[in-house]
Amino acid sequence: MKKYLFLCVGLFGMAAMNAQEKTTDVAAATVKTDAEWKKQLTPEQYEVLRNKGTEKAFTGKYVTTTDKGTYVCAACSNPLFDSESKFKSDAGWPTFDRPIKDAVTFVADDSTGTIRTEVVCSRCDGHLGHVTKDASAGTSGARYTVSSVALKFVAAK
Repeated sequence: MKKYLFLCVGLFGMAAMNAQEKTTDVAAATVKTDAEWKKQLTPEQYEVLRNKGTEKAFTGKYVTTTDKGTYVCAACSNPLFDSESKFKSDAGWPTFDRPIKDAVTFVADDSTGTIRTEVVCSRCDGHLGHVTKDASAGTSGARYTVSSVALKFVAAK
């Protein structure tokens, strides 16, 4: 009986330590209420980043931008894409072949009746766009199509 009690106490202790680690990770994330997001973001940014909307094709500020720098999340300023990963595309939105390491996470999206892969900011969970396979020359085999309103551009110094 003492062995089982000792085992249970040990398992409970490990679970408690694991819970503390997760709390630390969550603390690094940007967590805000819906009201706080509405106050911070423009209506267009809120629609895309928080409601998973999509801006109209070929209307975004960064569709044709070729300047050197970094694209960051418009909601939390998390660095998402280097300008070197951006490539010319006829998609109508800024298109990249790879994100900055650990900058984005992926979510299965079946909202259109087909399964797609949604791309979200790893810091604030803001919707950025989608990623698809792409055999275009000069890319990594992936096409990250992102709404301009979900981004801010920071020019290289």
